[in-house]
Amino acid sequence: MAKTPTTGRTSSRKRRAGNSAAQTSSAGNGRSTSRHLVIVESPAKAATIGRFLGRDYTVKASMGHVRDLPERKLGVNPDKDFIPWYEVPEDKRKVVDEIRAAGERAEDVYLATDPDREGEAIAWHVMEAAGWRSKPVRRVVFHSITEDAVKEAFAHERDIDMELVNAQQARRIEDRLVGFKLSPLLKPLVGQELNRNRNILTAEDLDTTSSLSAGRVQSVALRLVAERDKEIDAFVPVEYWSIDAALLTGENAAFTASLRSLVGEKDELSLPDEAAANAVLANLDGAAYRVDSVTTRQVNRRPAPPFITSTLQQEASRRLGFSATRTMAIAQQLYEGIAIGSEGRQGLITYMRTDSPQVTPGAIQETRRYIEERWGKDYVPRTPRRYTSRSKVAQEAHEAIRPTAIRRTPQEIRQHLTSEQARLYELIWNRMVASQMADAVLDSTRVDVRATASGKPAYLFRATGSVVRFAGFRALYIEQRDEGNARDGEDDDSRVLPPLQQGQPLDCTGLTPEQHFTQPPPRFTEASLVRALEEQGIGRPSTYAAIINTLVNRKYVTRDRRVLRSTNLGKLVCEQLISHFPDIMDISFTGRMEDQLDEVANGKQEWIAFLHDFYGPFSEDLSRARKAIKEATQEAASESTNEPCDVCGRPMIVRLGRFGAFLSCTGYPDCKNSRDIPRAAGDSGEQSDNESEETCDLCGKPMALRRGRFGPFYACTGYPECKNTRRLPKAAPRDTGVPCPRCGGNLVERRGRRGPFYGCSNFPTCNFLVNRQPLPQPCPECDGLMVVGARQQANCTNCAWKGPLPAGEPASVA
Repeated sequence: MAKTPTTGRTSSRKRRAGNSAAQTSSAGNGRSTSRHLVIVESPAKAATIGRFLGRDYTVKASMGHVRDLPERKLGVNPDKDFIPWYEVPEDKRKVVDEIRAAGERAEDVYLATDPDREGEAIAWHVMEAAGWRSKPVRRVVFHSITEDAVKEAFAHERDIDMELVNAQQARRIEDRLVGFKLSPLLKPLVGQELNRNRNILTAEDLDTTSSLSAGRVQSVALRLVAERDKEIDAFVPVEYWSIDAALLTGENAAFTASLRSLVGEKDELSLPDEAAANAVLANLDGAAYRVDSVTTRQVNRRPAPPFITSTLQQEASRRLGFSATRTMAIAQQLYEGIAIGSEGRQGLITYMRTDSPQVTPGAIQETRRYIEERWGKDYVPRTPRRYTSRSKVAQEAHEAIRPTAIRRTPQEIRQHLTSEQARLYELIWNRMVASQMADAVLDSTRVDVRATASGKPAYLFRATGSVVRFAGFRALYIEQRDEGNARDGEDDDSRVLPPLQQGQPLDCTGLTPEQHFTQPPPRFTEASLVRALEEQGIGRPSTYAAIINTLVNRKYVTRDRRVLRSTNLGKLVCEQLISHFPDIMDISFTGRMEDQLDEVANGKQEWIAFLHDFYGPFSEDLSRARKAIKEATQEAASESTNEPCDVCGRPMIVRLGRFGAFLSCTGYPDCKNSRDIPRAAGDSGEQSDNESEETCDLCGKPMALRRGRFGPFYACTGYPECKNTRRLPKAAPRDTGVPCPRCGGNLVERRGRRGPFYGCSNFPTCNFLVNRQPLPQPCPECDGLMVVGARQQANCTNCAWKGPLPAGEPASVA
């Protein structure tokens, strides 16, 4: 048992970094006689910083966390000020033993884990697990892995910051309390709802109920997705119409204007149906068109700030098609170091888990000098741009995600990177450089056109457009926007209007009425969900990707081409959590928890008091939920159902077990009979009485479709007298009609553990396969096989050709 101490401060003299190479290893790889031991998380990070330290330093990797709460026990005592029991997992014991031994041989130890709360906690856990009581142990922190940054960190060593450690401990304990106390209640809560309405979940949903879980942050994220889907499902489209006029100047310059209002009216004209549109068209018959006013104003557009974790995940999703998890994995590689030719291993970007857009003065000056050299003085603003965080919970002392060296351009290092690394590095580099460039300057023009027919109402049409007068940062980079999230006027930035003057007559070459319907809000994508979590103050930069992954892995949410949809199971879990645990599911409550954790990190609140404030109301919710479960179980046991027990005749109720939902006798424990839940008609193709056209080859009775631990199967309806079962025949793979480029057979769609893939019909003679949907059209460059690639492009599998999808081809669903 390890009780959290209130301080972890030790002292030692400062050590300066040397110039020759240090010894580097992951923990467990050999002995070291170096005077100083340095601990980092990963071998890659160890290899990079080892180049910058003298031979008196040995750098070892902890391989991540070395201690945690027990995997299968609560590990926390709420009755004794939440004392945590930490233990070293079995797979980390050798690592800890090697670190401990290396530390005993060294004069002092430097803990150089990541520069955030989690990194601070890892450093403290390493020190505690190693048991260095009399050894000088110091903390060094750097936000980029370059020689200058590492040496600067070692010149400013410090103690472990126990306020940061305690903030991380409080988060970990709070998450453990919610997960261990609340998750076991989900099965009976969901089971109650299934007893009321068994058709809520499909057969596939029922098979996933064996792994129900809840989390302090993941459950609120689920609520965001589920409520957005509910809003979309309840949305009723409303019809409306628009009318566009195709106009021509005397110089034959064409442009389009849209009907806005009656002349003299401020409100836009409403056209609710076709009849209203036709009435306006009748009034415009024979109308004369003339420019009523021309208004031009200068608009300055500012560049976006350099990336923080959330904006990097959003932009990488929109531009590159990367998931949040993939983005962070590639960014980690760039941060920890890549071999760059004769330079050796270099950290290419700053730390990637941050919510601060601030940049060091030195990096700003380097960027401004580069901009002036490449584009000229006009592209450098008079004063450096400074950015501050809009986040409600920006973490302490962090910097934006940026290149460690601006002059290390994407073009120069592309040959040393993988394709994904190069694309992400270029995105980060472009964003940082653009953030210090001058504003883009545009002339925004609004033209109002009066349309008047004799003896009829006069109508006002409007056209807007912009002309770029100075590109500024747009010469390099323009931030992409989610659907429905463009800033006012941005849609007009590429629309150019001809020169027009007030009173100028125009010819109308045609009026186009068009029917529209109001649209529901868009479904969440990974990018927009990350933005919503950040705006609501939910989670931390290090948790966004994990939150989404957990929801998908638990089958609460599906991910289809980056679009997130809540499943029936996810919606049911969400409803039960909102009903019984309103605080946990309250978005503002979760945001306030993050604020309080920040106060713990800043020393303004005690972490134990924070946990007491949380756990009191939470334990009351737990008690109420347990009482409701007990009452509902008693009520279900007293009611007759349509499913009598075939052993004792008492009614059966739905329970959730290790392998999903099943029917259990209410006479338990006297009667322990149970059976699979009969499926409703239309559910996975079964008949309403659950019987199939198959007959038992032992007794001749009909076979029924059942679901077990390993999926659906046929079982004899004569059970228990006849216990015969039979596997379902596999469905024939779908033929795509695209020939195999290797042997001439057909490519057929098959399904694997990770989703659909496309293999040759002559397998196993021919083992050709692709993971993307094949296209029937050959590559225009080499006649090779083309597949549906990212961003709805056609990609050749034989050469590097990419292009638009052929007309009529669907986007991949893989």
